[in-house]
Amino acid sequence: MAEVSTNDLANGQANQPQLVLQKIYVKDVSFEAPNAPQIFQEIDERDQPQVQLNLAQKATDLGNSLYEVVLSLTLTCTVGQRTAYLAEVEQAGLFGITGFDAADHAGIIGSYCPNLLFPYARQVISSLVLEGGFPPFLLQPINFDALFAEQQRRAMGGEQAPATLNS
Repeated sequence: MAEVSTNDLANGQANQPQLVLQKIYVKDVSFEAPNAPQIFQEIDERDQPQVQLNLAQKATDLGNSLYEVVLSLTLTCTVGQRTAYLAEVEQAGLFGITGFDAADHAGIIGSYCPNLLFPYARQVISSLVLEGGFPPFLLQPINFDALFAEQQRRAMGGEQAPATLNS
């Protein structure tokens, strides 16, 4: 039988699952406006810009119950056949995760962590687009719970497909 100190019991920490956010940081960021400045003249009411969001995530086990989760967002805006801008960010976080069963652990990595990282990534993308000289763009909330459930469903069926959102 494992010994539990009175301090652990008093603090309610005996064999309790723990999730600790240790750090949030930008791992990589990029902005390109390959057709500037001509593209600024093409953005008008007649030719609406089309925006595509590609979303990916990866998790790396760093040992000692520490995980790096990276949420990658790539926003591509086109006007007609020309690229107005391409904004990319890899928003990362270090998470201490211990004491969870396999299903809960997978859900934390696949849904909870990206939910925490997304507002930071959204802010970086928004700033890049605005500072690039384009009209403000605010990414809509993403249901990472539904994306994780879909990913799990596909994994059981043997399918793999990247998440892509169009607006």
